[in-house]
Amino acid sequence: MASFPNSLNENEIGKAKFIGELLVPVAPFDQKSGRETWTVAFAPDGSYFAWSRGHRIVTLVPWSKCLKNFGGEGSNGAGPQRLSRQNSEGGTVVPVGEPREHTIDCGDIVWGLAFGSSVPEKQSRCVNIEWHRFKFGQDQLLLATGLNNGRVKIWDVYTGKLLLNLMDHTDIVRDLTFAPDGSLMLVSASRDKTLRVWDLKDDGNMVKVLRGHQSWVYCSAFSPDSSVLCSVGAGKSVFLWDMDKYSLIRKLEGHHNDVVSCEFSPDGALLATASYDTRVIIWDPHVGTVLLELAHLFPPPSPIFAGGANDRWVRSVAFCHDGRHIASITDDRMVRFWTIDEKSPQAISPLTNGLCCAFSTDGSVLAAGSRDGSVHFWECPKSIASLQHLCRMALRRVMSTQQPHSCPGGKRRPVAFTFSHLTLQNNSDPWPDLFCVS
Repeated sequence: MASFPNSLNENEIGKAKFIGELLVPVAPFDQKSGRETWTVAFAPDGSYFAWSRGHRIVTLVPWSKCLKNFGGEGSNGAGPQRLSRQNSEGGTVVPVGEPREHTIDCGDIVWGLAFGSSVPEKQSRCVNIEWHRFKFGQDQLLLATGLNNGRVKIWDVYTGKLLLNLMDHTDIVRDLTFAPDGSLMLVSASRDKTLRVWDLKDDGNMVKVLRGHQSWVYCSAFSPDSSVLCSVGAGKSVFLWDMDKYSLIRKLEGHHNDVVSCEFSPDGALLATASYDTRVIIWDPHVGTVLLELAHLFPPPSPIFAGGANDRWVRSVAFCHDGRHIASITDDRMVRFWTIDEKSPQAISPLTNGLCCAFSTDGSVLAAGSRDGSVHFWECPKSIASLQHLCRMALRRVMSTQQPHSCPGGKRRPVAFTFSHLTLQNNSDPWPDLFCVS
């Protein structure tokens, strides 16, 4: 078994540029268990980076300062750097109002992290209560943490103050995600087989319990317009939910093992899911079809083998904000960067014991957490976008994904919306790809 097909020379694949890492000091009494970085997250405004560095601690780092220390913009370009908590604090005086590094003791192992920011004009869905304990302003930045004891704690990022303690789950809260529309609607995914919807503008009251998973729920993700939620879990399950009606839209079938990570593309037209079956699948979530499979094991394993233990479990997948690049973390000690137009990686880099990954807000950097509590950073590969991709991104600013399926013109539908060109093979002419017959 190999990580790449025989037709592909691994030496010809680009090498992703490693720019730095954040390390956690290890005491002599530290145990291997409990140090894992299960989740990493970037603030929506790009001000902070957060990671669960093990032993119930979350560290918040000003992202601009982190980049400078890594030799990024505004620095002397000294190359990859290593930071630890001791030397990154440095004893320097932080000016008032400037983001500063600090840590939060969450009281238990942290499995899930999510940043949330408020849009004041977005009202709570609870219309019967006029008074609320919390009044979130436009400059409010919150951090939600999902804990081993089933609790969800909400923190003020700037002060480190605990604001809310949500306690309805009965098992580990594995993942958290905020609605992107600024409504401060939070969804928590748990090993108790449920997803719970919380309205933080209504003082954290629980709005709905979404049931349907028969086992652990690993991850959830909102579509960019906040109307659809994807949840994935054990037993090959991929569910899509209508978040206006809190009802199940459809189940997506195609994986052969537990599905552990999911994310929508920035325009909402694509959905990426990662599974222990050694694959990342790219879906059209609006019709439920498979558009592309990104394989991490060759020859492709049979469903029986893919459904069992193997050394190519895909742990995490992330969509870059340019809409073209995807990153995956796998048990074969490698991070891969893909483009949505190719079945082979554009760039690779070694990574031991990777668990999770996320792109920075501007899409220029990928962060990946590992079992030893450290975080590693790479530059996202740069490439010139195709005319087709630029047209698609421009057109989708004014047209939703559902509209192409009802547009006039008979059976001819613009691929710029439906992405059905991903299923076409060996088409050397770029212009026919703009339209296809379905």
